[in-house]
Amino acid sequence: MTGLTAYVGFFEVGKPKKGDFVFVSAASGAVGQVVGQLAKIAGCYVVGSAGSDEKVSLLKTKFGFDDAFNYKSETDLGAALKRCLPDGIDIYFDNVGGATLDAALLQMRHGGRVAVCGMISQYNLEEPDGLRNLFCIVPKATRVEGFNVGGWFHVYASFEEEMAGYIKEGKVAIVEDVVVGIESAPAALIGFFSGRNVGKQFVAIAKA
Repeated sequence: MTGLTAYVGFFEVGKPKKGDFVFVSAASGAVGQVVGQLAKIAGCYVVGSAGSDEKVSLLKTKFGFDDAFNYKSETDLGAALKRCLPDGIDIYFDNVGGATLDAALLQMRHGGRVAVCGMISQYNLEEPDGLRNLFCIVPKATRVEGFNVGGWFHVYASFEEEMAGYIKEGKVAIVEDVVVGIESAPAALIGFFSGRNVGKQFVAIAKA
């Protein structure tokens, strides 16, 4: 499901063109890591954000991102985006919402697309963050579109065939985070919301 989410969000919502500048938040997650690799296959320049230096290194070495930054160590997200994407953003694949979305809106190029996949930074807040930069979408003709993978299962067969080819050819790599034992599930869940996992979080139930 996460692979299909990445596929339809990037290709059907993002509508990439060769040479586009792409930014992916939560880029080391199950969806983000696939988005970045699909963007490289499509001939785009790709930058990702993640929550640790180790994840940033993984984005560059394992998943082939052109650049990446640790959002937790940046004091100014807008400055980080300008540094990594000085010519602006054509496609922002948003997994987090909040301050990152707000900063990205300022950096969008004319006719840019924002594929809103998730807003994990907001889910557990008593009062979700407001956006200050929505005014940018009018003069920049930015399209902001939310989507849910549940509406796209009709393309699953073609997605599966295409993605299987990429994996066999070594163009797409997948990293998963697996913990063992049902007793590990609570900590894994808490870790998921704090960004501790890399890729899809699984709990393996050991047989008695």
